[in-house]
Amino acid sequence: MSAGAPPLDGAVEAPAQVPFAEAFWFWLKLGFISFGGPAGQISIMHSELVERRRWISEKRFLHALNYCMVLPGPEAQQLATYIGWLMHRGWGGIVAGALFVLPSLFILIGLSWIYIAFGDVPAVAGVFYGIKPAVTALVLHAAHRIGTRALKNGWLWGIAAAAFVAIFAFDVPFPLIVLAAALIGHLGGRAAPQVFIVGGGHGATQAGYGPAIIDDDTPTPPHAAFSRARLARVLIIGAGLWMAAMALLVAQGGLQSTLTQMGWFFSKAALVTFGGAYAVLPYVYQGAVEQHQWLSGAQMIDGLALGETTPGPLIMVVAFVAFVGGWLQQVLGPQALFMGGALAALVVTFFTFLPSFVFILAGGPVVESTHGNLKFTAPLTAITAAVVGVILNLALFFAYHVLWPQGFGGPFDVVSALIAAAAAVALFRFKVGVMPLLGACAAVGLAVTLLQPLFR
Repeated sequence: MSAGAPPLDGAVEAPAQVPFAEAFWFWLKLGFISFGGPAGQISIMHSELVERRRWISEKRFLHALNYCMVLPGPEAQQLATYIGWLMHRGWGGIVAGALFVLPSLFILIGLSWIYIAFGDVPAVAGVFYGIKPAVTALVLHAAHRIGTRALKNGWLWGIAAAAFVAIFAFDVPFPLIVLAAALIGHLGGRAAPQVFIVGGGHGATQAGYGPAIIDDDTPTPPHAAFSRARLARVLIIGAGLWMAAMALLVAQGGLQSTLTQMGWFFSKAALVTFGGAYAVLPYVYQGAVEQHQWLSGAQMIDGLALGETTPGPLIMVVAFVAFVGGWLQQVLGPQALFMGGALAALVVTFFTFLPSFVFILAGGPVVESTHGNLKFTAPLTAITAAVVGVILNLALFFAYHVLWPQGFGGPFDVVSALIAAAAAVALFRFKVGVMPLLGACAAVGLAVTLLQPLFR
């Protein structure tokens, strides 16, 4: 099969059906190369699955993507799950979604161990010194990127501003902000529907790339058709897995144990991840840093930096949070710190991603039928607007901890400010990619740290 897109003259035959083993190896490869956040990951899947391999047509690909966009959770991982499910039934979806996450999980466990065990080594500390200001710029850029797409009128700007004030000035929990925005969208969609019609965010279907296995007119396979019995079965299995895992944690450590509390907290976090990982990070911060004190605010910033440098969904930063919390809380005792951290990361990953699988395997036929229905999309539009304000608050939080590492009473870190400003210019003006930006900032931070003793 040619590596490029096929000619558009209609003479190309549709590719043969893909064996499950071939799909397995593709999803495994995707798990290791899915850098660049949701946009980059979706771009990679489009290039591979629509243009090159022609497993699915452009129209069906975008239809699946729009479905995933209305769900809480990482849309790129859910899109992989959806396509895997459409091609190879339930197990195809489970394999595709799991392999999208597992490489990142194991990489992050290794990096988290290096961070917690050797973070005081000057070279490692220098790398993080340079990356932290870059992460601040990245979060600010995310707020701008989402805002330019979502805030199309004054009413939506007002929702974003109200969300910012609520979380910045009054410390309102993120789930309450999401619920309030959804209610505003629900009522506003009825009273002033024109306010909440912002248009599609993924563009219209482009020219075809030749016949695909799942083409525009390919009938929905039987396993993807709506069935109440099948819906009930998937929901029962999903709920059963959650209850079994939670019961095991309670039996091992009790309701107040660190692992049980992590499982419960990240189950809730998984249900409020509208707007991507940047949107839910304030909620994770409120719970993991302020409420449970599993790690510090500075460590949270370091975890986001690690998440930016690894493949897979950015929400995988929760694995870092869990590893550090499991290590510091000694969940398996002082003689098994690494195993305790790794177990915590596995537990949190399970509870974070289980809802995504249930949403796709159970809700696909249901939610797909509501696409384009304003009663369904208006609450999402309002939530997305609120998310912009929440992310802006997160950027200010990061800036405070990076620029005044000892608080406002301490000195202002001029070098970090210069790195953050340069990173912002690179992102906004020159559209530099995430990986080159983090690499450059890490090199600067390392050089500053190693050369600093020479100027004392």
